[in-house]
Amino acid sequence: MEEAGERDADETHAWSGTASPAALWKTVASSAAMLKLALAMISAAFRTTPFSMSMQLCPNATMSLHSPSIFDVVSSITPIMSCIINNRRKKKRKGKGKVLGLTPTCGWSCCTPVPASLHSPSPPTLTSASNSNSNPMDSIRRRSAGGILGILFLVLLRWAGAGDPYAYYEWEVSYVWGAPLGGVKKQEAIGINGQLPGPALNVTTNWNLVVNVRNGLDEPLLLTWHGVQQRKSPWQDGVGGTNCGIPPGWNWTYQFQVKDQVGSFFYAPSTALHRAAGGYGAITINNRDVIPLPFPLPDGGDITLFLADWYARDHRALRRALDAGDPLGPPDGVLINALGPYRYNDTLVPPGVTYERINVDPGRTYRLRVHNVGVATSLNFRIQGHNLLLVEAEGSYTSQQNYTNMDIHVGQSYSFLLTMDQNASTDYYVVASARFVPDADKLTGVAILHYSNSQGPPSGPLPDAPDDQYDTAFSINQARSIRWNVTASGARPNPQGSFHYGDITVTDVYLLQSMPPELIDGQMRATLNGISYIAPSTPLMLAQLFNVPGVYKLDFPNRPMNRLPKLDTSIINGTYKGFMEIIFQNNATSVQSYHLDGYAFFVVGMDYGLWTDNSRGTYNKWDGVARSTIQVFPGAWTAVLVFLDNAGIWNLRVENLDAWYLGQEVYISVVNPEDSSNKTVLPLPDNAIFCGALSSLQKEQSHRFQYSEASQITQLWKMVFFMAWLALW
Repeated sequence: MEEAGERDADETHAWSGTASPAALWKTVASSAAMLKLALAMISAAFRTTPFSMSMQLCPNATMSLHSPSIFDVVSSITPIMSCIINNRRKKKRKGKGKVLGLTPTCGWSCCTPVPASLHSPSPPTLTSASNSNSNPMDSIRRRSAGGILGILFLVLLRWAGAGDPYAYYEWEVSYVWGAPLGGVKKQEAIGINGQLPGPALNVTTNWNLVVNVRNGLDEPLLLTWHGVQQRKSPWQDGVGGTNCGIPPGWNWTYQFQVKDQVGSFFYAPSTALHRAAGGYGAITINNRDVIPLPFPLPDGGDITLFLADWYARDHRALRRALDAGDPLGPPDGVLINALGPYRYNDTLVPPGVTYERINVDPGRTYRLRVHNVGVATSLNFRIQGHNLLLVEAEGSYTSQQNYTNMDIHVGQSYSFLLTMDQNASTDYYVVASARFVPDADKLTGVAILHYSNSQGPPSGPLPDAPDDQYDTAFSINQARSIRWNVTASGARPNPQGSFHYGDITVTDVYLLQSMPPELIDGQMRATLNGISYIAPSTPLMLAQLFNVPGVYKLDFPNRPMNRLPKLDTSIINGTYKGFMEIIFQNNATSVQSYHLDGYAFFVVGMDYGLWTDNSRGTYNKWDGVARSTIQVFPGAWTAVLVFLDNAGIWNLRVENLDAWYLGQEVYISVVNPEDSSNKTVLPLPDNAIFCGALSSLQKEQSHRFQYSEASQITQLWKMVFFMAWLALW
């Protein structure tokens, strides 16, 4: 009998809201499949006279050459493809069929009208080429064209077979309601398709993702893909420096490729403290079949956990507090997968709280992917009676080491191998507790690890947290123990360690010093090197592309300046394919995490005190782990090295949401001076949203369509129709 209040990991979530279908379109379509469909269209058009602006597919089915949505394309082409296949089979049975041979008339009982959205207002039609009195040369022309088409089919099919698959998702972001910490009063949060956590993106290296996001909130929204490097596509990064917010009621389609990456990542809102209200979900990038894992494939599969500190106040109230110059203070609880704690203590946990239950089978091994998506609190993660074998950190395979617990700082992600090797007669506690804050015993999230043949609840106290509740020595030593697995293959066949970062000459050095929030021009602000970032109304990438003057300055200082702090939009001028050394010096009083979009950097050192040039003598130049988010302890420094081979303007920020909101961020501009043909940065997407100084370029979005096509899909169809014209010319 299951205890009231529990929720299995695969059950419907406790958060409620207006849920659109979880995935109106969640499928994978390779370029090969799309080209096969295109060839079906070409074959249907082949029986007609020379190509014009539409193709007569059936007497009642005409396709125009505008950019249809993928839904329209598939719904209209699928029956046509089926007809072609059936027709071909019939002809083969009669002994008259050729590979691409079709009868000159439609004659397909399965022909159906093309959806209205594919029709032009008054499409020109083509005259049938089946007249029995036609010139004999028509037959010769058709045979010649058929041969050309056959060759084209083989060439395109070979080309398409090497294409990377596409995965399509349809999301609606909206408010949901729940009481994760108990009580009668429900709290507003942000869900995706009515879920919190949102739908998982489970893909494979090099896949292309097309995610259509409809903003059902009452304020602008951006989603960022935390740890996804967005190779060549900074336009898809989803932060204020690259994108205008999606207005309420509008939709925008993100399209990007997870190029040369594997591992555990997440997506989350990036503006207006929205992440404090949820809106997050998993991004899992699996290895290609040709790349072996550096460990046996877990026979139990994957388990994903989101850890987060949680405030009883909503994100608007948190913003008002920061705007008024007040600190957020300690959180009210810790959630696991957006759910409150199991009632392990009748005094600390009220009755009726819904908690997470993780179902497992004895003897199996699972890959446990764990993310800290909270506001500002480092969390210690542990499972009663079980070891955590660390295997990956944010896309890099690590040297495999067992840990009884792991400090996971804000914005960080790890994956562990978890083997079900304990007594299966009882359940076990899964714990995430706050670190380095007062009253930490009240800030503990608890889930249940449930063996399939368990006979009872967990017993005994919660597993112990590290003893040094305020002393960071344990945590810094643990962080130093995480090393890169230099012999394992990552996204590519060659070993990770084949990139010898320790042998590369550094071209730029930036020492970034953070201070506690301070008054600047009457506002409480956070700074890096004495500058508190002010987000311009025109995103930096758009301002750079359109040469909008006065939006930003490329004069960010490479060291702390002996001057009063100021508000400014000053960014770092990076060197394309340069090697940058960044030192984070934390002069604040709390642990901070820093994240860099567009890259993975090598963590080469961390220590207490002030960084000096002599500190380089302690650097790890062999197996420092490559990741995108790193912690910096108070009164200490952390050094990283990064190879700037990804052109764009990339956000470097503190992950603690309060300090980020108060301006503790900067952008790095990386421009390839030799790129005049969009080889290192893709063109501005066709569906770009304009704002600020470029607002006049924005057209009102039509709300008749639930799906806005991504630019590369449109380009693919342009290529398909061009090839059709070429074949029929």
